[in-house]
Amino acid sequence: MREVMPALLDWWRAGEPVAMATVVATFRSAPRPPGAAMLVGPDGSAVGSVSGGCVEGAVFELGQEVLASGVPTLQRYGVSDDDAFAVGLTCGGILDVYVERVDQQSFPELGALADDVDAGRPVALIAIVDHPDPTYVGRRAVLRDAGLVGSLGSRRIDDAVRDDALGLLATGTSGTLTYGPDGERRGEGMRVFVWAFAPKPRMLVFGAIDFAAAVARVGGFLGHHVTVCDARPVFATTSRFPGADEVVVTWPHKYLRAEQEAGRLDARTVICVLTHDPKFDVPLLEVALRLPEVGYVGAMGSRRTHDDRMARLREAGLTDAELDRLHSPIGLDLGARTPEETAISIAAEIVAGRWGGSGQPLNGTSSRIHHGSTPDPV
Repeated sequence: MREVMPALLDWWRAGEPVAMATVVATFRSAPRPPGAAMLVGPDGSAVGSVSGGCVEGAVFELGQEVLASGVPTLQRYGVSDDDAFAVGLTCGGILDVYVERVDQQSFPELGALADDVDAGRPVALIAIVDHPDPTYVGRRAVLRDAGLVGSLGSRRIDDAVRDDALGLLATGTSGTLTYGPDGERRGEGMRVFVWAFAPKPRMLVFGAIDFAAAVARVGGFLGHHVTVCDARPVFATTSRFPGADEVVVTWPHKYLRAEQEAGRLDARTVICVLTHDPKFDVPLLEVALRLPEVGYVGAMGSRRTHDDRMARLREAGLTDAELDRLHSPIGLDLGARTPEETAISIAAEIVAGRWGGSGQPLNGTSSRIHHGSTPDPV
């Protein structure tokens, strides 16, 4: 939804109704993740994508129907035995797509929701997408730190969904929750989708070198909020790092410790140590490798630099378990030479670690292409 928000807001503010189709569940090798969205505008245009092209035509037609009727619909798309290119997914995946009409009357909270997203404030949009009673489908609520705004139909439903949605919001994960018709946790029949808008995950790049500039650009492309930090003011300047969201001049280990104490690190945070200078690396990695919050710590350097660094870290008292968290030398073996190629190898390792990828060529593996997807339907 985030990628179509600007167009959605433009039509909403103009008082024009829009049909919004959202992927709410995926199975097998579905091409787009839950939360991917496509708009069908009042002028007959389409914005966004739910499948990368496989079922967009069918979803567009359904969006036009929902735009006219105002009745929300949940539709499953899979491989069609007759003509997979017409209405199915040629990749063999399955998508559940929820299509609803959005306008100022049905969704007056959209403006405030968009303000929260733009400001980086954690917020979640919640909607019932399936229910035995059709009158429940389409009911929405907004979750913020202060609690739930609006109701999904009963206090029991609100309480159950609020608690579970807070968990999704904490990790910035959008997904479907299943309950009984009145919020029974062990029941079935009601499906609720949560759009979780958490702040961007952070990438902390230490070392104001040319490789850092390339890593910052790639990090921004992947959707991270990128900070470049170095203790040398002559090198740590915004003009040298236009791809970074912020450039900080201070000792790296002091900055990282301060960010931890301020609660600004989480499991999505990635740390790239590119200085390959012991006076910066060792005190910084002493802090980084002892942080339980962060998801990735990598350090640049040759094999010789790596061995020397590991010896210094052991002398500093780090345990084998803490040292095992370090990705060094940083990146996957792509044969990279230039800063840009090296940045791609680092990004590839971060993505592989996030989703459990092997880093091997796909033509040499037989596992599913999209790691971390939900199990196949029974």
